[in-house]
Amino acid sequence: MRRSLYGLWLRWGSALIATLLTTAGVSAAELTVGSKRFTESYILGEVIALKAKQAGEAQVTLKPGLGNTAVVFAALKNGAIDVYPEYSGTIAFELLGGRSKPDVADINRALAPEGLVASVPLGFSNGYGLAMRDTEAQKLGIASISDLAGHPGLTAGLSQEFLNRKDGWPALQRAYKLQISTRGLDHGIAYEALAAGRIQLMDVYTTDAKIDRHGLRVLADDRKFFPPYAALLLHRADLPRRLPKTWAALTTLDGAVPTNRMIAMNAAVEIDRKPFAEVAREFVGQTAGGQAEPGRGATATFFGDDFWRLSGQHLLLVFVSLAASCAVGIPLGIWAARSTTAHRIILPAVGVLQTIPSLALLAFLIAALNRIGTLPALVALFLYGLLPIVRSTATGMQEVARGYKQAAAALGLRAGAILRLVELPVASRSILAGVRTSAVINVGTATIAAFIGAGGFGERIVAGLAVNDNGLLLAGAVPAAVLALLIEGAFGIAERRLVPRGMRELASRP
Repeated sequence: MRRSLYGLWLRWGSALIATLLTTAGVSAAELTVGSKRFTESYILGEVIALKAKQAGEAQVTLKPGLGNTAVVFAALKNGAIDVYPEYSGTIAFELLGGRSKPDVADINRALAPEGLVASVPLGFSNGYGLAMRDTEAQKLGIASISDLAGHPGLTAGLSQEFLNRKDGWPALQRAYKLQISTRGLDHGIAYEALAAGRIQLMDVYTTDAKIDRHGLRVLADDRKFFPPYAALLLHRADLPRRLPKTWAALTTLDGAVPTNRMIAMNAAVEIDRKPFAEVAREFVGQTAGGQAEPGRGATATFFGDDFWRLSGQHLLLVFVSLAASCAVGIPLGIWAARSTTAHRIILPAVGVLQTIPSLALLAFLIAALNRIGTLPALVALFLYGLLPIVRSTATGMQEVARGYKQAAAALGLRAGAILRLVELPVASRSILAGVRTSAVINVGTATIAAFIGAGGFGERIVAGLAVNDNGLLLAGAVPAAVLALLIEGAFGIAERRLVPRGMRELASRP
């Protein structure tokens, strides 16, 4: 009798988990740099990582586009990252709840109990603002935020973070007594919506390159609501002592990024369509700067330097979580098939897991596991992969004819042998169909893992959303779709090799 599916799955899962544990080893000298999910933060994250690599002291890892402020700050507090670019006003009002002034000394007194420090001011300030098309602002006579109070019919497209920040829309609305309808829009998409007239107002960062390109007017903050937002490094307090050479390299960024240079770097990404890493390399002097280079072609975008890294990360997420789903889901399916009580509990329970929005589940797992990155992503994918496997296993086991089991028992086989030699082979086609469905679902769902720094092709999708670059979006979506097709084909081949011929012929009969 050919090797059982259970044995193959066990060996396959063990090998993948061993690979994960091997690749998760931590170097004695390691620095992890994070960034948020908007253009400027991507660029600054790349700059910080390149500067750290120049020191040659530590293995430097960059986790770009981790999400909003709360996610990145949580990653810094729990040690998942060591440093990331932040802004003084954001630290004072959003992270510290207004407990300190946006002054570095006051901020650091409040951060000290967390083991964190804000330092190395980069040389520019990037504040929040509200912007309209200049032609429409002139037509309506709007020059300041106070003027908006006389135009309650306007619609604002605001980023989700700005809608919920302590120094964002709710407090701004109270301060200026505004009665304007709002809708949540990703920052990169809001520019296009404003240009198309679908919204009349949006939140901007004052160093956005697209402000001039789209002919926008940043409304005067006449009541001085927004605090200063000086760009600086927010890092773990032990970083200068732990990696002194690396820290010395990072301190050379003090005052090195004037406002006009930051706007130019943002423009290079958002308008000239240069990769974040290329713009950062030009800044730190590793390539010739000053002259515009051609934007990214389709081939360069699809098969860039990050292609194999992202492919490996995506495959790791899909197959390690799938192995875990099989290891748990198949036994649960067998139990559900043999017990009516278990069936009534297990199937609804795994079904409920499928109804939880992926981002909500990831946010919960970050809090529960106190970390970001690969582990919470694997746990989420494992949970999402259970339903197809449990359901198909239970169905396949229930369809095994009683006569087969009775004949096996008559030959003197014990229950374990009957399961291994009779029931699982007979149900194998149904079980494999569930595993196939779970694998294909995981390929698509794994792209969401990039929002918490787990990598994969979703990293390109998240970056494409940040800069509204359709080419970059496709460069993440298309490889994921191709991977799903390849996995579908691979499972078709596996079915012909693993499922007994007689079972396939029996299933194909009318």
